[in-house]
Amino acid sequence: MKDKDEFLLSIKKLDDEIKELTYYSKQDCGCFELLQHKLDHLCQFMNCEKNKKRWNQWASHPEISDHSAELRESSVKALCDVEKYQSHCICRRELDISRYLEMLSHSVKQEISPFGMGPTSKVLFIGSGALPVSALTIAKELCVEVMCVDIDMEAVILGRRVAEASGLDSLVSFSNQSLRELDFVKQATHIWIASLVKNKLEVIQELRDTMNPAAKIILRYGNGLKSVFNYPLEESFSEEWVQTPISQEQSIYDTMILEKAEAMRFAMRHVVG
Repeated sequence: MKDKDEFLLSIKKLDDEIKELTYYSKQDCGCFELLQHKLDHLCQFMNCEKNKKRWNQWASHPEISDHSAELRESSVKALCDVEKYQSHCICRRELDISRYLEMLSHSVKQEISPFGMGPTSKVLFIGSGALPVSALTIAKELCVEVMCVDIDMEAVILGRRVAEASGLDSLVSFSNQSLRELDFVKQATHIWIASLVKNKLEVIQELRDTMNPAAKIILRYGNGLKSVFNYPLEESFSEEWVQTPISQEQSIYDTMILEKAEAMRFAMRHVVG
């Protein structure tokens, strides 16, 4: 039981530290850097093999389950605050967004390679946040049109300003409209759902009837120990969806491609014909 108690204490300690740093960041902007480091530490905690084994053994224990859910809510809030702070820094030219995107371009290229994107692709990014790095990098690398959607209006405004600062505002647009009201849903060839989107299944159900039938949904989520920093995917999909998991062992989230089974069958018949 000692190992379980140590694991529980490490989760509680991370949660307490993230909450405290989030609070102090409101009082002193200098604490945002400390908060970013603590979130980086959380990512290391998730990818630690010893912690993965502990999770597999103790995840169903009520205290560990409850405190892990609390840690997730704390880390999601902290990340949103950090992104807003970084966006403000970019708008004040205290942070070089072009250099930031350049640093990430290689990893993003590797990540998007399985998704079959090209110059005619149109990308919808749901839950883009105040610092939509993935969306901006996709636009920069592939020179494609990207629509970012977020329910947080402040994040939408900041994201738009960051796109302007990076010179990508001609390719990347922003909205907080509901998906049912957004015409771009019908045009999108690739639809990203961020790992911090909580109601993933509801979002997919909303997309189901309005999306381009041939579009691919790229779903980010975090199961297992990764659920302390990402919302998990706890339910399976019906047979109308073809699921293709993407192997990303050291990534801080999991990724799955969803495609409509009917559209794939039609495409296969067309190829055979």
